[in-house]
Amino acid sequence: MGREAPIEEVLTEAEERFERMRSAAGFVLAPLVFFVLYLMPAPSLSAEAHKLLAVVGAVLVLWLSEAVPLPAAALIGAVLNIMLGVAPAKTVLAPFADPLVFLFIGSFILAASITHHGLDRRFAFAIFSIRFLEESPLRLLFTFGLISAVASMWISNTAATAMMLPIGVGVLGAMGEMRSGAGGGPRRDRFSTAMMLMIAYGASVGGIATPIGTPPNIIGIGMMNELIGVKVTFFEWMVFALPITAAMFLYLFLIVGPLYSRSDGAVSGVAGYVAGARARLGPMSRGEKNTAAAFAAAVVLWVLPSIVGLAAGKDSEIFRLLASRLNSGIVAVAAASLLFVLPVSWKERRFTMDWGRAARIDWGTILLFGGGLSLGKLMFSTGLAEAFGRGLTGLTGASELWAITAIGTLLAIILSETTSNTASANMVIPVVIAVAQGAGVPAMPPALGACLGASFGFMLPVSTPPNAIVYGSGLVPILTMVRKGILFDIGGFAVIMAGLMILCPLMGWT
Repeated sequence: MGREAPIEEVLTEAEERFERMRSAAGFVLAPLVFFVLYLMPAPSLSAEAHKLLAVVGAVLVLWLSEAVPLPAAALIGAVLNIMLGVAPAKTVLAPFADPLVFLFIGSFILAASITHHGLDRRFAFAIFSIRFLEESPLRLLFTFGLISAVASMWISNTAATAMMLPIGVGVLGAMGEMRSGAGGGPRRDRFSTAMMLMIAYGASVGGIATPIGTPPNIIGIGMMNELIGVKVTFFEWMVFALPITAAMFLYLFLIVGPLYSRSDGAVSGVAGYVAGARARLGPMSRGEKNTAAAFAAAVVLWVLPSIVGLAAGKDSEIFRLLASRLNSGIVAVAAASLLFVLPVSWKERRFTMDWGRAARIDWGTILLFGGGLSLGKLMFSTGLAEAFGRGLTGLTGASELWAITAIGTLLAIILSETTSNTASANMVIPVVIAVAQGAGVPAMPPALGACLGASFGFMLPVSTPPNAIVYGSGLVPILTMVRKGILFDIGGFAVIMAGLMILCPLMGWT
């Protein structure tokens, strides 16, 4: 989830010009859209819904153009809603303290400790020490992608990619030295490109598997709870999302694996590089052990209520007790709090986590989540969502469950290529819920489709930070990223739709 410092994105000159134009357009269009929507007649809307429509329009423009930071746009929306009288301040600001906000905070602090103490790198090198990887370059590619995906289930896709990139570059350099006998960095070839794409795409795919893996998951869970009345537990999300994640990862390997041309078949040098890296890590530090203990406690407590519910039944007293006390946000904060009391050195009063480091978590994502949830709740309480649902149903003609789900999923995928996945989720999920409710069909499948689709973004370096990180290595040609990204978007859409059609009925969400 959270990361301690932002990763600088590497853009071409043409991309930089486009970003400047997009930002400038946002400064002009946002107030223009606001006043046009505010002044135009809307007799079918209440006064509050009409004002909210203008605010939502302006915020969407700011999110799409990124004229101002995305969290700032969310705060601007909240301020306008209060000042225009859409709702009282307590109502507008309450979602900023939703229990799921504390799931963000706790998991971000846990992730910061994992990366700070090097537990993520120890995990990666332990996997790479498996000897059979020396036998096949394709196995090496698969393992790089798999480690990136598994790490991204618990830390942000950005942090997972940032962790794996230097490991990948080191392995490629060792392979190059063994082939040529000369030093220097890795060369750009088909195998290097494939490895970089497996790292970046694997990180984006892995985040889908857990509620804390990527912000759209928590946004979707929060909106499903608030707007549909369906509470999805940590365990239920993993039961639903893991099969989809596995299918998407296998598809990823099928489209990226063939990039490797078996001209230099040996992966000699990997074992020596990994052995040296593990030796430099040394034995597990006290900070690593404390972090692993706190993280393990969080995972156990996250899934415990659901496991007890399966064993004893959801009507049992023990399940109701655990479900009421072990809220996922509270568990995350409790596990994070352990890091501040578990000592690294009691004599020096040094602990696993200090507040200076914890304060550098991604507060922007937290504010963006609160702002998006606030707008979503207001859309429903003012009746704007219902009007949206009627209008979009009439415009698209989509009134059948899976047609609405397909439209919502596709819209989220397209938006995620041009803007933040968090902003895409905030924009699309409440709209598709409204459309589904207006059409009188179950809202869970469309909401889940939009939630999963928002985690896509594979075509361009600007689509998502993992893409930018591996593109900055110089090992990934832009046209290769575009071609593979298009294939992954298309195949991923099919995987999401198939997964929803199979799993939603099994989960009781249709």
